[in-house]
Amino acid sequence: MLIRRERPVDTDAIDAIHRAAFASVTPDATEPAEVGLVHALRASEAWLPALTLVAEEPTGTLTGHVCLTRGDVAGRPALALGPIGVLPDRQRTGVGGALMHAALGAADALDEQLVVLLGHTGYYPRFGFVPTADLGVEPDVAEWAGPHFQARALDAHDPSLRGVFRYPAPFYAL
Repeated sequence: MLIRRERPVDTDAIDAIHRAAFASVTPDATEPAEVGLVHALRASEAWLPALTLVAEEPTGTLTGHVCLTRGDVAGRPALALGPIGVLPDRQRTGVGGALMHAALGAADALDEQLVVLLGHTGYYPRFGFVPTADLGVEPDVAEWAGPHFQARALDAHDPSLRGVFRYPAPFYAL
């Protein structure tokens, strides 16, 4: 498997990945919200092409996608992770982990400080995520507070980066 940057030609395959990956989460919806979210993020100023990655099989088939976009903590730059999606038949085979490691490594190489997400407490800690409160970060939506709101400090992290985290605008339209 190859982890590489998303290309414009990948859009349809990425849509299919998120449709399949999130179909069971939103069984009554005609289109999982993650598909539209990725399109809205691409059209926003928060989009960071260097931090938007796909997993590609040797056959050329895309099996996973992740994006990191520009958020902020108290007006200072930080990253929002998500969505991350993997085709159901490739879940639990290392695709998601490879995407996570590549995205975090790329963000670290670009001297980013912090990655924030709202996600499963049984999955993300293996990548170094901790509750945001441990790093002095809180959500701007009260319902997000708690153990699912997580952050990963990168090598360039400045401990004075504290305060309220704000996702890119498209996240609030979900």
